[in-house]
Amino acid sequence: MTTYKEAGVDIEKKNELLKKIKGHIKSTHDGRVISSETLFKGLVVSAEELKKYKAPVLAFNTDGVGTKTLIAAELNRWEGIGEDIVNHCINDILSMGAKPLCFSDYIASSKLDNAVVERIVKSIANCCKKEGIIFAGGETAEMPDVYHEKAIDVVGFILGAVEKEKVIEGSAIKEGDELIGISSSGLHSNGYSLVRAILRTGKLKLSDRTGTESAGEMLLKPHRNYLNTTLTLMERYRIKGIAHITGGSFRKNLPRILPKGLGAEIKKENWEPLPIFRLIQQRGNVPEEEMYNTFNMGIGYVYVVDKKDADDILQQLQQLKEKAYLIGSITSREGVHYASN
Repeated sequence: MTTYKEAGVDIEKKNELLKKIKGHIKSTHDGRVISSETLFKGLVVSAEELKKYKAPVLAFNTDGVGTKTLIAAELNRWEGIGEDIVNHCINDILSMGAKPLCFSDYIASSKLDNAVVERIVKSIANCCKKEGIIFAGGETAEMPDVYHEKAIDVVGFILGAVEKEKVIEGSAIKEGDELIGISSSGLHSNGYSLVRAILRTGKLKLSDRTGTESAGEMLLKPHRNYLNTTLTLMERYRIKGIAHITGGSFRKNLPRILPKGLGAEIKKENWEPLPIFRLIQQRGNVPEEEMYNTFNMGIGYVYVVDKKDADDILQQLQQLKEKAYLIGSITSREGVHYASN
Protein backbone atom coordinates (compact mmCIF):
# COMPACT_ATOMS: atom_id res chain seq x y z
CA MET A 1 0.00 0.00 0.00
CA THR A 2 1.30 3.48 -0.93
CA THR A 3 0.28 6.55 1.10
CA TYR A 4 0.18 10.27 0.30
CA LYS A 5 2.92 10.82 2.89
CA GLU A 6 5.14 8.23 1.22
CA ALA A 7 4.55 10.03 -2.07
CA GLY A 8 6.02 13.17 -0.51
CA VAL A 9 3.02 15.11 0.85
CA ASP A 10 2.55 15.17 4.62
CA ILE A 11 -0.96 16.41 5.45
CA GLU A 12 -0.50 16.20 9.22
CA LYS A 13 2.69 18.23 9.08
CA LYS A 14 0.90 20.85 7.01
CA ASN A 15 -1.94 21.01 9.56
CA GLU A 16 0.63 21.61 12.30
CA LEU A 17 2.08 24.44 10.25
CA LEU A 18 -1.32 26.05 9.73
CA LYS A 19 -1.91 26.08 13.48
CA LYS A 20 1.45 27.82 14.02
CA ILE A 21 0.96 30.55 11.42
CA LYS A 22 -2.70 31.28 12.21
CA GLY A 23 -1.78 33.76 14.94
CA HIS A 24 0.56 35.71 12.67
CA ILE A 25 -2.16 36.05 10.03
CA LYS A 26 -4.84 37.08 12.55
CA SER A 27 -2.57 39.79 13.96
CA THR A 28 -3.28 41.84 10.81
CA HIS A 29 -7.06 41.61 11.11
CA ASP A 30 -9.23 44.47 12.30
CA GLY A 31 -12.86 45.51 12.14
CA ARG A 32 -12.92 45.10 8.36
CA VAL A 33 -12.61 41.32 8.68
CA ILE A 34 -15.75 39.21 8.91
CA SER A 35 -14.42 35.74 9.62
CA SER A 36 -15.87 32.47 10.80
CA GLU A 37 -14.36 29.20 11.85
CA THR A 38 -16.93 27.51 9.59
CA LEU A 39 -15.72 29.24 6.42
CA PHE A 40 -14.13 26.69 4.10
CA LYS A 41 -11.07 28.80 3.35
CA GLY A 42 -9.83 32.35 3.76
CA LEU A 43 -12.03 35.12 5.10
CA VAL A 44 -14.52 37.77 4.14
CA VAL A 45 -13.50 41.43 4.21
CA SER A 46 -15.96 44.31 4.49
CA ALA A 47 -16.06 46.64 1.49
CA GLU A 48 -17.29 49.49 3.72
CA GLU A 49 -13.96 51.26 3.19
CA LEU A 50 -14.80 51.74 -0.48
CA LYS A 51 -17.64 54.09 0.49
CA LYS A 52 -14.97 56.72 1.11
CA TYR A 53 -14.44 56.82 -2.65
CA LYS A 54 -16.77 58.55 -5.11
CA ALA A 55 -15.87 56.11 -7.89
CA PRO A 56 -13.59 53.40 -6.51
CA VAL A 57 -11.37 51.44 -8.88
CA LEU A 58 -9.76 48.17 -7.75
CA ALA A 59 -6.14 47.35 -8.56
CA PHE A 60 -4.78 43.79 -8.55
CA ASN A 61 -1.27 42.45 -8.82
CA THR A 62 0.73 39.28 -8.29
CA ASP A 63 4.47 38.72 -8.21
CA GLY A 64 7.12 36.46 -6.74
CA VAL A 65 10.40 36.74 -4.84
CA GLY A 66 12.16 34.50 -7.37
CA THR A 67 15.65 33.08 -6.95
CA LYS A 68 16.50 35.44 -4.10
CA THR A 69 15.07 32.63 -1.95
CA LEU A 70 18.07 30.47 -2.88
CA ILE A 71 20.41 33.04 -1.29
CA ALA A 72 18.16 33.13 1.78
CA ALA A 73 18.32 29.33 1.99
CA GLU A 74 22.10 29.29 1.78
CA LEU A 75 22.41 31.79 4.63
CA ASN A 76 19.30 30.57 6.52
CA ARG A 77 17.96 34.14 6.63
CA TRP A 78 14.27 34.14 5.79
CA GLU A 79 12.81 37.08 7.72
CA GLY A 80 13.29 39.59 4.90
CA ILE A 81 11.70 37.36 2.26
CA GLY A 82 8.21 38.12 3.58
CA GLU A 83 8.93 41.85 3.36
CA ASP A 84 10.22 41.36 -0.18
CA ILE A 85 6.99 39.98 -1.54
CA VAL A 86 4.62 42.34 0.30
CA ASN A 87 6.59 45.45 -0.60
CA HIS A 88 7.08 44.38 -4.21
CA CYS A 89 3.32 43.99 -4.62
CA ILE A 90 2.61 47.27 -2.80
CA ASN A 91 4.90 49.16 -5.17
CA ASP A 92 3.30 47.64 -8.25
CA ILE A 93 -0.25 48.77 -7.48
CA LEU A 94 0.97 52.01 -5.92
CA SER A 95 2.44 52.91 -9.32
CA MET A 96 -1.18 53.16 -10.51
CA GLY A 97 -2.07 55.36 -7.53
CA ALA A 98 -3.75 52.57 -5.56
CA LYS A 99 -3.60 52.11 -1.80
CA PRO A 100 -3.21 48.45 -0.71
CA LEU A 101 -6.08 46.80 1.19
CA CYS A 102 -5.59 43.00 1.29
CA PHE A 103 -2.76 40.56 0.67
CA SER A 104 -2.55 36.80 0.15
CA ASP A 105 0.45 34.50 -0.33
CA TYR A 106 1.47 31.23 -1.95
CA ILE A 107 4.44 29.28 -0.57
CA ALA A 108 5.46 26.04 -2.23
CA SER A 109 8.33 23.58 -2.19
CA SER A 110 9.16 19.96 -2.91
CA LYS A 111 9.04 19.45 0.86
CA LEU A 112 7.99 22.25 3.18
CA ASP A 113 10.09 23.11 6.20
CA ASN A 114 7.57 24.28 8.80
CA ALA A 115 10.08 26.44 10.65
CA VAL A 116 11.12 28.26 7.47
CA VAL A 117 7.53 28.81 6.31
CA GLU A 118 6.57 30.21 9.71
CA ARG A 119 9.45 32.69 9.56
CA ILE A 120 8.35 33.87 6.11
CA VAL A 121 4.68 34.14 7.11
CA LYS A 122 5.56 36.05 10.28
CA SER A 123 7.58 38.48 8.15
CA ILE A 124 4.64 38.90 5.75
CA ALA A 125 2.26 39.52 8.66
CA ASN A 126 4.55 42.08 10.30
CA CYS A 127 4.90 43.99 7.03
CA CYS A 128 1.14 43.92 6.38
CA LYS A 129 0.39 45.06 9.93
CA LYS A 130 2.84 47.96 9.63
CA GLU A 131 1.10 49.21 6.48
CA GLY A 132 -2.49 48.57 7.61
CA ILE A 133 -3.04 45.74 5.12
CA ILE A 134 -5.23 42.73 5.91
CA PHE A 135 -3.29 39.49 5.47
CA ALA A 136 -5.91 37.02 4.32
CA GLY A 137 -3.63 33.99 4.51
CA GLY A 138 -3.01 31.95 1.41
CA GLU A 139 -1.77 28.56 0.30
CA THR A 140 1.12 26.27 1.16
CA ALA A 141 1.89 23.39 -1.15
CA GLU A 142 4.24 20.42 -1.23
CA MET A 143 4.91 19.32 -4.80
CA PRO A 144 7.68 16.73 -5.16
CA ASP A 145 9.24 16.69 -8.65
CA VAL A 146 7.77 20.11 -9.53
CA TYR A 147 10.29 21.98 -7.37
CA HIS A 148 13.96 21.15 -6.88
CA GLU A 149 14.92 19.86 -3.47
CA LYS A 150 15.26 22.68 -0.90
CA ALA A 151 13.92 25.26 -3.38
CA ILE A 152 11.01 27.37 -2.14
CA ASP A 153 8.65 29.55 -4.17
CA VAL A 154 7.18 32.65 -2.50
CA VAL A 155 4.44 34.49 -4.37
CA GLY A 156 2.10 37.31 -3.34
CA PHE A 157 -1.29 38.62 -4.45
CA ILE A 158 -2.49 42.10 -3.54
CA LEU A 159 -5.71 44.09 -3.82
CA GLY A 160 -5.88 47.87 -3.61
CA ALA A 161 -8.20 50.75 -4.43
CA VAL A 162 -7.93 54.23 -5.93
CA GLU A 163 -10.34 57.00 -6.84
CA LYS A 164 -11.05 56.70 -10.56
CA GLU A 165 -10.08 60.30 -11.29
CA LYS A 166 -6.77 59.78 -9.46
CA VAL A 167 -5.60 56.69 -11.35
CA ILE A 168 -2.02 57.26 -12.53
CA GLU A 169 -2.03 55.99 -16.12
CA GLY A 170 0.58 58.14 -17.86
CA SER A 171 -1.52 59.75 -20.60
CA ALA A 172 -0.57 63.28 -19.47
CA ILE A 173 3.18 62.64 -19.78
CA LYS A 174 4.83 64.93 -22.34
CA GLU A 175 8.24 65.77 -23.71
CA GLY A 176 10.27 67.84 -21.21
CA ASP A 177 8.78 66.24 -18.09
CA GLU A 178 11.36 65.34 -15.46
CA LEU A 179 12.24 61.97 -13.94
CA ILE A 180 12.81 61.85 -10.19
CA GLY A 181 14.30 58.65 -8.81
CA ILE A 182 14.22 57.45 -5.20
CA SER A 183 16.88 55.18 -3.80
CA SER A 184 16.42 51.44 -3.49
CA SER A 185 17.63 49.38 -0.54
CA GLY A 186 19.60 47.08 -2.82
CA LEU A 187 18.73 44.59 -5.57
CA HIS A 188 15.17 44.35 -4.24
CA SER A 189 13.78 41.13 -5.79
CA ASN A 190 15.46 41.11 -9.19
CA GLY A 191 18.64 40.05 -10.93
CA TYR A 192 19.50 37.14 -8.64
CA SER A 193 19.91 34.60 -11.43
CA LEU A 194 22.79 36.70 -12.77
CA VAL A 195 24.23 37.09 -9.25
CA ARG A 196 24.05 33.33 -8.68
CA ALA A 197 25.84 32.70 -11.97
CA ILE A 198 28.69 34.90 -10.71
CA LEU A 199 28.67 33.16 -7.31
CA ARG A 200 29.07 29.80 -9.08
CA THR A 201 32.32 31.03 -10.67
CA GLY A 202 33.78 31.62 -7.20
CA LYS A 203 34.78 35.17 -8.12
CA LEU A 204 32.15 36.49 -5.75
CA LYS A 205 31.44 34.95 -2.34
CA LEU A 206 28.62 35.70 0.05
CA SER A 207 31.24 36.33 2.73
CA ASP A 208 33.04 39.02 0.70
CA ARG A 209 32.83 42.39 2.41
CA THR A 210 32.36 45.96 1.27
CA GLY A 211 32.75 48.33 4.19
CA THR A 212 30.99 46.87 7.22
CA GLU A 213 28.63 44.56 5.29
CA SER A 214 29.06 41.19 3.63
CA ALA A 215 27.83 40.51 0.11
CA GLY A 216 25.26 38.13 1.58
CA GLU A 217 23.88 40.82 3.89
CA MET A 218 23.63 43.33 1.04
CA LEU A 219 21.99 40.80 -1.29
CA LEU A 220 19.32 39.95 1.29
CA LYS A 221 18.33 43.50 2.19
CA PRO A 222 14.53 43.54 1.92
CA HIS A 223 12.77 45.11 -1.03
CA ARG A 224 11.53 48.43 0.37
CA ASN A 225 8.18 50.06 -0.37
CA TYR A 226 7.41 53.68 -1.28
CA LEU A 227 3.87 53.77 0.09
CA ASN A 228 3.84 56.65 2.57
CA THR A 229 6.18 58.79 0.49
CA THR A 230 4.07 58.37 -2.63
CA LEU A 231 0.74 58.98 -0.87
CA THR A 232 2.17 62.20 0.58
CA LEU A 233 3.35 63.39 -2.84
CA MET A 234 0.01 62.52 -4.46
CA GLU A 235 -1.80 64.78 -2.00
CA ARG A 236 0.35 67.79 -2.91
CA TYR A 237 1.54 67.36 -6.49
CA ARG A 238 0.48 65.93 -9.81
CA ILE A 239 2.38 62.72 -10.40
CA LYS A 240 1.96 61.90 -14.10
CA GLY A 241 3.55 58.48 -14.06
CA ILE A 242 5.35 56.04 -11.76
CA ALA A 243 7.75 53.28 -12.72
CA HIS A 244 8.68 50.54 -10.27
CA ILE A 245 12.21 49.59 -11.32
CA THR A 246 12.17 45.80 -11.21
CA GLY A 247 13.34 43.10 -13.65
CA GLY A 248 14.77 44.65 -16.82
CA SER A 249 15.57 47.87 -14.99
CA PHE A 250 14.97 51.21 -16.72
CA ARG A 251 14.81 49.91 -20.30
CA LYS A 252 11.89 47.62 -19.53
CA ASN A 253 9.97 49.50 -16.84
CA LEU A 254 10.02 53.10 -18.04
CA PRO A 255 8.67 52.59 -21.60
CA ARG A 256 5.62 50.69 -20.34
CA ILE A 257 4.28 53.84 -18.62
CA LEU A 258 4.99 56.26 -21.49
CA PRO A 259 2.58 57.29 -24.27
CA LYS A 260 3.53 56.19 -27.78
CA GLY A 261 6.15 58.40 -29.38
CA LEU A 262 7.93 59.29 -26.14
CA GLY A 263 11.05 57.95 -24.49
CA ALA A 264 13.37 58.72 -21.61
CA GLU A 265 16.92 59.99 -21.30
CA ILE A 266 18.72 58.86 -18.14
CA LYS A 267 21.71 60.69 -16.63
CA LYS A 268 23.67 57.99 -14.82
CA GLU A 269 26.09 60.50 -13.34
CA ASN A 270 23.29 62.07 -11.27
CA TRP A 271 23.43 59.33 -8.64
CA GLU A 272 25.95 56.87 -7.28
CA PRO A 273 25.00 53.17 -7.52
CA LEU A 274 25.01 51.29 -4.22
CA PRO A 275 28.26 49.42 -3.39
CA ILE A 276 26.70 45.99 -4.01
CA PHE A 277 26.21 46.82 -7.69
CA ARG A 278 29.84 47.79 -8.23
CA LEU A 279 30.93 44.64 -6.39
CA ILE A 280 28.79 42.48 -8.70
CA GLN A 281 30.05 44.32 -11.77
CA GLN A 282 33.71 44.02 -10.84
CA ARG A 283 33.74 40.43 -9.59
CA GLY A 284 31.52 39.17 -12.39
CA ASN A 285 33.14 41.24 -15.14
CA VAL A 286 29.64 42.38 -16.11
CA PRO A 287 29.46 45.05 -18.85
CA GLU A 288 28.10 48.42 -17.77
CA GLU A 289 25.21 48.16 -20.24
CA GLU A 290 24.24 44.75 -18.86
CA MET A 291 24.24 46.11 -15.31
CA TYR A 292 21.81 48.90 -16.25
CA ASN A 293 19.65 46.47 -18.25
CA THR A 294 19.36 44.04 -15.32
CA PHE A 295 19.52 45.84 -11.97
CA ASN A 296 17.89 48.95 -10.50
CA MET A 297 21.40 50.31 -9.80
CA GLY A 298 20.21 52.05 -6.64
CA ILE A 299 16.98 53.61 -7.98
CA GLY A 300 13.87 51.70 -6.96
CA TYR A 301 11.05 54.06 -7.94
CA VAL A 302 10.75 56.79 -10.57
CA TYR A 303 8.20 59.61 -10.69
CA VAL A 304 7.38 61.47 -13.91
CA VAL A 305 6.53 65.06 -13.02
CA ASP A 306 6.10 68.42 -14.69
CA LYS A 307 9.35 70.35 -14.96
CA LYS A 308 7.92 73.27 -12.96
CA ASP A 309 7.21 70.95 -10.00
CA ALA A 310 10.49 69.04 -9.96
CA ASP A 311 12.45 71.25 -7.55
CA ASP A 312 9.59 71.47 -5.06
CA ILE A 313 9.10 67.71 -5.15
CA LEU A 314 12.80 67.10 -4.58
CA GLN A 315 12.66 69.40 -1.55
CA GLN A 316 9.59 67.59 -0.26
CA LEU A 317 11.36 64.24 -0.67
CA GLN A 318 14.34 65.58 1.24
CA GLN A 319 12.00 66.57 4.09
CA LEU A 320 10.61 63.02 4.01
CA LYS A 321 14.19 61.75 4.54
CA GLU A 322 14.33 60.20 1.09
CA LYS A 323 17.44 60.04 -1.06
CA ALA A 324 16.04 61.41 -4.30
CA TYR A 325 17.68 62.48 -7.54
CA LEU A 326 16.76 64.19 -10.79
CA ILE A 327 17.79 61.28 -13.02
CA GLY A 328 16.60 62.38 -16.45
CA SER A 329 13.76 63.63 -18.61
CA ILE A 330 11.13 62.63 -21.16
CA THR A 331 12.14 62.98 -24.82
CA SER A 332 10.54 62.53 -28.23
CA ARG A 333 12.90 59.64 -28.95
CA GLU A 334 11.24 56.35 -28.06
CA GLY A 335 12.96 53.88 -25.72
CA VAL A 336 15.39 54.53 -22.88
CA HIS A 337 18.72 56.14 -23.66
CA TYR A 338 21.62 57.21 -21.48
CA ALA A 339 23.09 60.68 -21.76
CA SER A 340 26.75 60.91 -22.67
CA ASN A 341 28.95 62.17 -19.85
